[in-house]
Amino acid sequence: LAVTENVHPRRLLQQGRGEEYRQKLAEGLRTFAAAFAPRPVICRSSDFRTNEYRGMEGGAEFEPEEANPMIGYRGAYRYLQEPDLFRLELDAVRQVREEFRLGNLHLMIPFARTLHELRQCKALVDASGLSRDPHFELWVMAEVPSILYRLEDYAALGIEGISIGSNDLTQLLLGVDRDNERLAPLFDERDDAVMGALHDLIVGAHQAGLRCSICGQAPSVYPEVTERLVEWGIDSISINPDAIEVTSRTIAAAEQRLLLA
Repeated sequence: LAVTENVHPRRLLQQGRGEEYRQKLAEGLRTFAAAFAPRPVICRSSDFRTNEYRGMEGGAEFEPEEANPMIGYRGAYRYLQEPDLFRLELDAVRQVREEFRLGNLHLMIPFARTLHELRQCKALVDASGLSRDPHFELWVMAEVPSILYRLEDYAALGIEGISIGSNDLTQLLLGVDRDNERLAPLFDERDDAVMGALHDLIVGAHQAGLRCSICGQAPSVYPEVTERLVEWGIDSISINPDAIEVTSRTIAAAEQRLLLA
């Protein structure tokens, strides 16, 4: 989700501008949802890291300095610590769906480390009224390797799908801080361990009744990764705009091979 004028959200609340913040979010979401309607739009809620938030106006007042923000105060856990900000995002999504009648907009929770976190986030989503609509879908980013062991539990909570965040998944599987340039040679989404996790997430998600997508750089950069994803039955692939044509051809060729096999 977007931010307002590069001002830290908590500074906006401090200034009594919470409603302005919510409205700006709703306007941005409305633009995207309307552009793709009736096709579904899965919106990932905010997942700024502390070092990114500190760069905003007022950020230094509210953000801690962390040695490794990549695995720090972010994602689902942050929503539980600051539910007032999360509620504004939820209200913006609900406004787009109800007031603007764009029911193709859905929500995805990023960087969920534990089932405990996700359960509490789901309770906040339910309290917002979004879940009263049977057509509303709640998704979860699959970035933390722990999700490999909780897919059935996530499905039991009412989660509809997962989207693999291959960048963070690679970072956490290989122990490589992707903000550290000295470690760049070790960061490879094609590593056997990462590819194995991608396979297991796709297969495991389907076995649990979840849909499975992927976002991250890998499908846009490595055709061989895209081919494997198609072979393993992934439901959708997010790619960079400049890679749409090439990746579409790769997907079509991989699907054709499956049909002829």
